[in-house]
Amino acid sequence: MTVQPADGLSPAAEFPDPSHDQWQTLVEGVLRKSGKEVSGSAAEEALSTTLEDGLTTRPLYTAQDESPDTGFPGFAPFTRGSRAEGNAAGGWDVRQRHTLTDPARLNEAVLGDLENGATSLWLTVGGPVGVPVDGLARTLEGVYLDLAPIALDAPADLDGAATELLRLYEERGVAKGEARGTLGADPLGHEARTGVEADLTAAVRWARVCDAEYPGLRAVVVDALPYHEAGGSAGEELGLSLATGVAYLRALTGAGMSVEAACGQLEFRYAATADQFLTIAKLRAARRLWARVAEASGAPAAGAQRQHAVSSPVMMTRRDPWVNMLRTTLATLGAGVGGADSVTVLPFDHALGLPDAFARRIARNTSTILMEESHLARVIDPAGGSWYVERLTDELASAAWAFFQETERAGGLRAALRSGTVAERLAATWAARSAKLARRKEPITGVSEFPQPGERPVEREPAPDAYAGAPGGLPRVRRDEAFEALRARSDAHLAATGSRPKVFVAALGPAAAHTARVSFAVNLFGAGGIEAVHDPVSVEADTAAGALTASGATVAVLCSSDALYSEQAEQVAAALKSAGATRVFLAGRPGEYADVDAYVFAGCDAVAVLTSVLDRMGVA
Repeated sequence: MTVQPADGLSPAAEFPDPSHDQWQTLVEGVLRKSGKEVSGSAAEEALSTTLEDGLTTRPLYTAQDESPDTGFPGFAPFTRGSRAEGNAAGGWDVRQRHTLTDPARLNEAVLGDLENGATSLWLTVGGPVGVPVDGLARTLEGVYLDLAPIALDAPADLDGAATELLRLYEERGVAKGEARGTLGADPLGHEARTGVEADLTAAVRWARVCDAEYPGLRAVVVDALPYHEAGGSAGEELGLSLATGVAYLRALTGAGMSVEAACGQLEFRYAATADQFLTIAKLRAARRLWARVAEASGAPAAGAQRQHAVSSPVMMTRRDPWVNMLRTTLATLGAGVGGADSVTVLPFDHALGLPDAFARRIARNTSTILMEESHLARVIDPAGGSWYVERLTDELASAAWAFFQETERAGGLRAALRSGTVAERLAATWAARSAKLARRKEPITGVSEFPQPGERPVEREPAPDAYAGAPGGLPRVRRDEAFEALRARSDAHLAATGSRPKVFVAALGPAAAHTARVSFAVNLFGAGGIEAVHDPVSVEADTAAGALTASGATVAVLCSSDALYSEQAEQVAAALKSAGATRVFLAGRPGEYADVDAYVFAGCDAVAVLTSVLDRMGVA
């Protein structure tokens, strides 16, 4: 606790308050040293970052950055939390996901999770990829159903799975008022994933049952993950979740339920990414937006949104999967600070198949450490009052509301899905992001940056895929997909020939002159699974040909300073060409050097460059 001196002395009293203009002047000086002549607001803009949804984050936020009144936790507009106590009473619900199909194996896994930190279970039930409905009893053997909430994911057999779960509650003596969890009905989300037209009849029927008999059970999930996994932005994810929620509200109230009762049957599911500030703002904005929907529907007190955050499948990589532990930690931090009620941390090997026990343990412990050791849940809305977070929340809410209104004008979510409007919008967003990924403007550690071409792949048992072979629906994307395709080509070449594709690094001059660009080139080509041969440490015109031949490569990249390029680049490039180099690159901005075929530099299209190199090498 901070204690002020008895005389009221302020530690900063002797320092004058700097003005915004003074700060901008200092920024101008720093930018001038880097070669950028800008002044005034342009200096601040030069340090700003453009996000999706037309948002921009600035380098400095002050008290002048006003945002709407956020109220108090537990009160409308619920920006600061749906409950007055937030997660301070007991932390967030640690919801572990399971997709095993064998009841005995699944039972062993769920008991292990519940005994070691998980507080609820998310089970795939029914269909070809879930545990059979008649295996649910074996799966939950030994589970205290009055203590562990169950979240079902049963798109293929909602009726069967829900009926069996309620039967188990009755058989095991669980009072109806003690049952907790969700039946997971989400017909519109299923349509988004598969293209199969949604029928809301079963969802409405189960919502009426839960409302009348099971006060702790929710029947319907508003799952925004299909839109996130199709490449949607945070604003698009929020906008489409609102459109989904409104569609369910209309169906439920049309069946005779009150707005309050209908809102009480909905749980919202969002993706949490490694961009922790955007995740925090997204969850806060989601609550504010849903509160506005409830207010417009005549039930402002019913606008407290129940949130389930899931670490993003889009950000999970197949190469260097251990880095996923760091990504999911940041995602969980964002979800916890953002006020999610339940958090699912996907295991680090999620992209590779079924997780092993170690991966599930790390996933569980991520939440445990953040709550128990970092004390993250002991403060309600810890980001509240941050000028940056409040402004980002407001701007994101505005962008999402605009897209929600656009979807409603298109006839609502169903019409927008079936007309292709949603698919086109998300595809455009993903295309723009893919261009940034290809140019490494959005780096992927272990994949596009600091790759390990010689790493031994982590292998897992294949995971069942509920949507494989679906006749339509939205695509599912991953950030690493373009680079993964390149690495797969390299792997195939290794299997066929016993060696990786190679590029010869022709470094000119002393290490001080070429080290930075050598590191850049090794990283760049490594991202495509191309082994960089940097031996000898430096070459000259009379040694380059022999070094290229010894390396076994047919592609070379020159690396040095601009000054040495002007002196040696053309002669060394000519020597490399005479020794059989089919392509000579130069690491640096494009110039006019004879016998240099192309240039690689920060911001170049790495995917295009690497694809062309593998094509030229004949790597299938």
